[in-house]
Amino acid sequence: MDFHTTVERAQLLKQLHAQYKPLVLPTVWDVWSARTAVAAGFPALTIGSHPLADSRGAADHEGQTFEEVLAAVRPIIAAVDVPVSVDLEAGYGRQPAELIAGLIDAGGAGLNIEDTVHSDGGRVRSTHEHASYVAGLRTAADDAGVPVWVNGRTDLFMHAQDAAGVLDEAIERLRALAEAGADSVYPVGIQDDDELLAAVTGAVTVPVNSTAHPVKHDLERFRRLGVGRITYGPLLQFAMTDAMKDMIKPWAP
Repeated sequence: MDFHTTVERAQLLKQLHAQYKPLVLPTVWDVWSARTAVAAGFPALTIGSHPLADSRGAADHEGQTFEEVLAAVRPIIAAVDVPVSVDLEAGYGRQPAELIAGLIDAGGAGLNIEDTVHSDGGRVRSTHEHASYVAGLRTAADDAGVPVWVNGRTDLFMHAQDAAGVLDEAIERLRALAEAGADSVYPVGIQDDDELLAAVTGAVTVPVNSTAHPVKHDLERFRRLGVGRITYGPLLQFAMTDAMKDMIKPWAP
């Protein structure tokens, strides 16, 4: 994709985050789902690692190489005329500058980066380590002249037996990510907990991303709780899987 087009899309993605409260980014996985979401009226999209992997017969948690992911997302990004963010998991063991260079070359306007390091036994980065990685992404994007939107994700709530018990640590981590240059932060696993969501959105100054189910959740609730950005993770694909099974089951032998 043309470099200037990628810059313009990244600039637009930033504007959209300021314009919409929250900005809903349908999580897509191929050209068809991307075009369908745009036709439904959405001004930006995100490509999720889980649904992308499922659509390609691969495993989530970095079951694809960085090169394979770039090859898969390139035609999706090229097929739509809106900004597209890409879930790059924990970075596939690459340095931040490599991630940014590959993303920009594929036309991506933003990225999601998590702290569960699948290429290193599934360990969780420390707050300092994750913030340093995000700072590297921010520096690389700035050096490249593309205002890539960085969504800094933490899995602390998801890994904890008691989510409320890690709230303070999670907030500390999210604040550190924002200070390091993350444009938004993403505490995974608390989309059904009003108190935790409200506590997080009240504690950070950048938009907070929440996972949402397109059928079971309500947009107005997320707005009321102060959520600034919504993605579906694998839940849109799961919902469509359920719907497809219901539609075709009467035809099965």
